[in-house]
Amino acid sequence: MRNTMGDLNNHLFAQLERLSDEELTGEKLADEISRAKAVTSVASQIIANGSLVLDAIKLADDKMNANTAIPKMLEG
Repeated sequence: MRNTMGDLNNHLFAQLERLSDEELTGEKLADEISRAKAVTSVASQIIANGSLVLDAIKLADDKMNANTAIPKMLEG
């Protein structure tokens, strides 16, 4: 199974919908807020990793640096 940035976007909007549930109160709301913070933290790291891979691709595509090698861990 492969997750995509589109999947991440869907998860974030689903989390927003859960937070918008006006019937959530008290402990259930606190639990959902805690879950939202965890989701946001993981999402931020996924986005940062995606940006790093995109930067590596841009660097590899730079025609002025024809001999530039991308480190293996940064290959998309």
